Amino acid sequence: MAFTPRGGGGSGFRGGGSGGGNFRGRGGGRGRGRGNGVSKFGSRGASSGGRGGRGGGPKRSGMKGGSKVVIEPHRHAGVFVARGKEDALCTRNMVPGESVYGEKRVSVEVENPNDPLVKEKIEYRVWNPFRSKLAAAILGGVDNIHIKPGCKVLYLGAASGTTVSHVSDIIGPDGIVYAVEFSQRSGRDLLNLAKRRTNIVPIIEDARYPARYRMLVGMVDVIFADVAQPDQARIVAINAHQFLKTGGHFVISIKANCVDSTVEPALVFAREVEKLKQENLRPIEQITLEPYERDHAVIVGVYRPTKKKSKTSHYEKEGST
Repeated sequence: MAFTPRGGGGSGFRGGGSGGGNFRGRGGGRGRGRGNGVSKFGSRGASSGGRGGRGGGPKRSGMKGGSKVVIEPHRHAGVFVARGKEDALCTRNMVPGESVYGEKRVSVEVENPNDPLVKEKIEYRVWNPFRSKLAAAILGGVDNIHIKPGCKVLYLGAASGTTVSHVSDIIGPDGIVYAVEFSQRSGRDLLNLAKRRTNIVPIIEDARYPARYRMLVGMVDVIFADVAQPDQARIVAINAHQFLKTGGHFVISIKANCVDSTVEPALVFAREVEKLKQENLRPIEQITLEPYERDHAVIVGVYRPTKKKSKTSHYEKEGST
């Protein structure tokens, strides 16, 4: 089945969703979502459909002046929904007691598996979709982010670590996220974050030159990219050829105006898709990020390098210089 991008605009906690290997796009301003509920994130919040996910029984907590909150697993492993007066996406805090960017924290009491009479607290961090493209994609209904507990992730464009911190929560102590950021100022924040989160490897370097950090990064399961550069497809490609395992996945956030501000966003996204295909990065799904971000799309796909390399990729050659 051919890929037919439909933009984005739906929001909500989407519990279901079919998988599939065909490249699909979704959205369009119709506000599609599944389930019930409301999600508000401060003054910039937006109403969202809501539905929980699979998993064990709900966990209750106090939030918003003592009102009861139920924590439910989202269908994306390692992601949760805090349900109360205001529903919110969240991740389990790897460093309890600490916020990263001023986000709210929610504590729940659960039974100790070794002693049912003893209660222990688990802390979750609210994940604001206006501060994170990945959170916006999840609320928009992306089928699979491919980032899960124990996963190895290469994050390009880590900035100060807002989304990186939630990826750190998701993958847990058995996973690792290699966080690449070129800005020295943002890099300082990233370095401080990594001191408290041992599964983050901060790399202050230009993602256009993966050979410069090849000794620090192993083979990864997923590449997430949010670099907002005109040559973003090229940047992802040269890193994929260097670090992404065969059958690994990529998740790319594309800001249309940063690639080409002279044409419609839909055309920009289509052109980026073609660039990715030329590098054996095969898109599976596309979704735009309204109402959280304007003229942004997230593209998810799989890396399928050719079995016989007849020649080295042009991007790969440049990346080694």
